[in-house]
Amino acid sequence: MFIYGKTATNAIAVMSYLAAEAPHRVGSAAIAKARNISRVSTAKLLTQLSGAGFLSGQPGPGGGYTLARSAAAIRLIEIVLVFEQLDERSPCPFGANWCGHKLPCPLHDSIAGMVARNRRFLEQTRLSVFQRKAGSAKPPKPRAKTAAKKTRPIPKSRRSGNPSK
Repeated sequence: MFIYGKTATNAIAVMSYLAAEAPHRVGSAAIAKARNISRVSTAKLLTQLSGAGFLSGQPGPGGGYTLARSAAAIRLIEIVLVFEQLDERSPCPFGANWCGHKLPCPLHDSIAGMVARNRRFLEQTRLSVFQRKAGSAKPPKPRAKTAAKKTRPIPKSRRSGNPSK
């Protein structure tokens, strides 16, 4: 979805959940489960987002996290900037010293356009897009991870290295 790192993407996932649940306080375990992010990673993200002024936390029974500002006041780019250094240069598949030093690579214009569109999207999109309208249904629960397909054991007669006596 984003061309930024997993940490920034997970931070947006955490913040989007809190926006959808606003104004209720939500615990880290509930957020981790809803967004399918490990509890440890979720706790670290919540700490960093709180330190950046995005969240208000309350410990103890009935505690949890909530947005410190209205969802309409928080743009996605602000969240990304807590975790990423945005480089204005486009990533060149020919290497860092190609575009800008020689003729642009064959993909330069396409990649530069993609980076610019993604940046505009993050600058223009606010957390309020994740808020449910009054009377709307809750978002679907995350799908459970599928179990590994069970296999039948190989008969002894077909196993390699076994004498067929």
